[in-house]
Amino acid sequence: MGSPPHSAEAGCCAPARDGGARPGATPVAEAGSYPDAIVDIPGGAGLIGTSAPHLHEDGEGPLRKTRIRPFRMGATVVTNAAFARFVAATGFVTETERWGWSFVFHADVPPGTGPTDAVPEAPWWRRVDGACWSAPNGPGTEDACHPDHPVTQLSWEDARAYAAWVGGRLPSEAEWEHAARGGLGDVRFPWGGDEPRDDGPFPCNIWQGTFPDRNTAADGYATTAPASAFAPNGYGLYQMCGNVWEWTADAWRVKSLKKAARARAAAMRGYKVSKGGSYLCHASYCYRYRIAARSGNSPDSATPHHGLRVVWDV
Repeated sequence: MGSPPHSAEAGCCAPARDGGARPGATPVAEAGSYPDAIVDIPGGAGLIGTSAPHLHEDGEGPLRKTRIRPFRMGATVVTNAAFARFVAATGFVTETERWGWSFVFHADVPPGTGPTDAVPEAPWWRRVDGACWSAPNGPGTEDACHPDHPVTQLSWEDARAYAAWVGGRLPSEAEWEHAARGGLGDVRFPWGGDEPRDDGPFPCNIWQGTFPDRNTAADGYATTAPASAFAPNGYGLYQMCGNVWEWTADAWRVKSLKKAARARAAAMRGYKVSKGGSYLCHASYCYRYRIAARSGNSPDSATPHHGLRVVWDV
């Protein structure tokens, strides 16, 4: 397929695959069951955005209110064990498996892989043949697919297929933010306003050190953490920020009159909103582990720092 393409949104977020015609999605009938940990999220007046945006080009502001219907949400992101049950029951084959390759962070490329193509503006992302959900960094890394860790290397369609199988769906961006606030109102993080630092406190799984070459893993994790690690928010939801990005149902849109912002949005037409940041985020480079922060990803993006969380209508 050649070298990975230029990313419309360079950074620690997922690069676009943009590799031509996509493989056909595997149809999956609803047949699964609720996971063990489901949280009831109250409806009412929800908040979305922020009055103090940090990344203006991402459309983080303004802070506004929206009506939210009650819904139910997985207390954690979907784990490898849960996704494995889905695959065993349905024979589902992910898009990454059908492509035959995916993106892997440069520090996690398996030894002996040989030369790998890099994304031009984000060379820490490398194309690795055979990388998929069950071997997130490529062949020989099946031991990185810990049962209680988030499942990763899933496209947007893969995420939707799993959600449908358990009778749910992906959350809207407004639902996700409402849930992440945990009843605290206008806060920056699910735990409140205290900023994570390289020397602590460590309320979530993000990068410590100098991105992209030195990660001290002072929070205990160099890559993904167990899905229920760290303290939950006020609604009982674990790791709404940090660990892995979470797909939402919404298309990427930014309302702006600025020419550069309009051009960037046009280049990202068809992208989907992801929320929460990941273990690759750091304030010095990708300060997107805030509730109002957002990322736009092409629906065929798949990386080892991107997962999903399911919601159910009440």
